[in-house]
Amino acid sequence: MHINSHFAVGIIYTSILNNFFNFSLFEYFLILLLSFICDFDVFFSQYAKDHNHRMLISHSIIPSLFVIVTGIISNLPALLFSGIAYSTHIVIDTFDWGTNLFYFQKKQVGLKLLISKDEFNNLPKYLTKYKKAESFFDEKYYGSKICLGIEVILFVLMMIFIIIFAFQYIFFIFIYFIFLCFHLYRHFLLKRIESSD
Repeated sequence: MHINSHFAVGIIYTSILNNFFNFSLFEYFLILLLSFICDFDVFFSQYAKDHNHRMLISHSIIPSLFVIVTGIISNLPALLFSGIAYSTHIVIDTFDWGTNLFYFQKKQVGLKLLISKDEFNNLPKYLTKYKKAESFFDEKYYGSKICLGIEVILFVLMMIFIIIFAFQYIFFIFIYFIFLCFHLYRHFLLKRIESSD
């Protein structure tokens, strides 16, 4: 899933919880932040196996377990919910391309619904068909009506839940559009690169 979709899931989750816990701005932001923060590990891809940021420890369940345990020990609900938000992100990532869920086995696990077994096992061969390797993943994602449908549904649910349960934090929605613009810009840039001579 793209970061804007994880952000939408974070808004939905945090807004529902806000109805019961009436979070402060800091608490709401903390939980929301941990719902998407691990996607920034893309900036450290060069240190990952096959330069795949999902192979880093940040894209495993380990950091979320640490945050959850810290939240339980310190009796801070916002910290506990932040850890759950983080782990939800990781679990969701097992559906599209898979992720290094338990880290130490150094294996990308999950349903991997956007990539066939042959593509996954022979990825370098498929990537050579593109001018930019990331175009393969971009094409798969935007070529999936299911992924695009899920994005639309999450956007609608995000708007409904923040209006109903956390209207005072509706300004966070602007971050969603920043992430969406980034992905759309990248998508059209890759398409232009692939179609150029």
